Amino acid sequence: MVLLTEAEAKALLQKVLSYSKADECVVNLSGGESGNIRYARNEVSTSGSTINQNLQVQSAFGKKVGVATIDEFDDASLEKVVRRAEELAHLAPENPEYVSVLGPQQYLKSTGFFESTAKITPATRAEAIAKSLDVSGNQKLAAAGFLEDYRGYSAMMNSKGLFAYYPSTNVNFSLTVRTDDGTGSGYVTRGYSDFSKLDTSSATKIAVEKCLGSVGARALEPGKYTVILEPTAGVVLLENIFFGMDARSADEGRSFLSKPGGKTKLGEKIVDERVTIFSDPTNPELPASPWAGDGQPREKINWIEKGVVKNMAYSRFWAQKKGVKPVPFPSNVIMAGGTASLDDMIKSTQRGILVTKLWYIRTVDPQTLLLTGLTRDGTFYIENGKIKHPIKNFRFNESPVIMLNNLEALGKPERVVSTESNSNYLIPPMKIREFTFSSLSDAV
Repeated sequence: MVLLTEAEAKALLQKVLSYSKADECVVNLSGGESGNIRYARNEVSTSGSTINQNLQVQSAFGKKVGVATIDEFDDASLEKVVRRAEELAHLAPENPEYVSVLGPQQYLKSTGFFESTAKITPATRAEAIAKSLDVSGNQKLAAAGFLEDYRGYSAMMNSKGLFAYYPSTNVNFSLTVRTDDGTGSGYVTRGYSDFSKLDTSSATKIAVEKCLGSVGARALEPGKYTVILEPTAGVVLLENIFFGMDARSADEGRSFLSKPGGKTKLGEKIVDERVTIFSDPTNPELPASPWAGDGQPREKINWIEKGVVKNMAYSRFWAQKKGVKPVPFPSNVIMAGGTASLDDMIKSTQRGILVTKLWYIRTVDPQTLLLTGLTRDGTFYIENGKIKHPIKNFRFNESPVIMLNNLEALGKPERVVSTESNSNYLIPPMKIREFTFSSLSDAV
């Protein structure tokens, strides 16, 4: 598949809009190609690719809105999908939250497309996995992993002259390594926009080290412990904060940012002052789209600054209702870090637990963001500044908000893939005191 250039996408969108008879029309266009390779028990099990191109038309007559999609791009099909959207709009009830489309906007420059990733072939994937299997095979361990890459674009245009275009690439790699008897397990994940940064061999060595180190795990009593969360473990808790930065939910009392009487915690300190969480679509390590789905520009913005809630996301409708400036949800999220290395954190811990992965995260109480889940794939007991031995897995009950109030140290942010959402973030390792483990788990 040849991805449409900016000029080609613009010409196609102009053609679609030329068919419109609606008061307002928005056309979204996206296309991409993804490839993958999966392996288990040290052998490739599946390999494949998908190609997709999709066009969506939204037509509005007043506040009556209709949407239709198509994946055929001849002139007759393009006109047909516009007519269909208009038919649906005439049949639809009025949408009281409909907001008129935006005019032309200015966007930040973000470079998220890398030729190294766009040029990946099945042979490239096979070579990357062969390097991983060489490492695990030399240790006589069972490896199961998945590598997936993507190259694509998204574009939009509306009847008021707004046009936006953004090409991007991404590659994610994840691997679980286990001993033959299933008593030891290690995990690693890596995500990049630029494939040249992915080293499957070195990543596999990390999973192998965790696997071999986790053999002979001993039971430790549940309770409150100082924990060191590697970024892979910490991100699945933190993203519940990221997802919750919505002003409407807070205003309506449905959020951890809500207060009694319809007030919110905007402007209040809710976590340790060392915590700053922001988004920046131009970040070179985590580039992202500089425009939101409705065409709003995305800027660099602090959500939590030095522990204080500085901003929340406002849809254009909710911003209009509240008389404030709309703020779109971010396309990337970054948590500022500190200078401590993982080794520094371990050396400074008299008695604690190193957690390399958390999974099966579920919400217990949305008002406090209390979550539960399990440790997995290598959990280790620390004593007198050293890893003493592996321990059996725990179930935890903890809120990331409370957790960030019990912060002891932060490391350097790393790009990490969430095992829950498959999203990429920049997250530091964290040392936390009084993290609550509620019971033991026999899972490896």
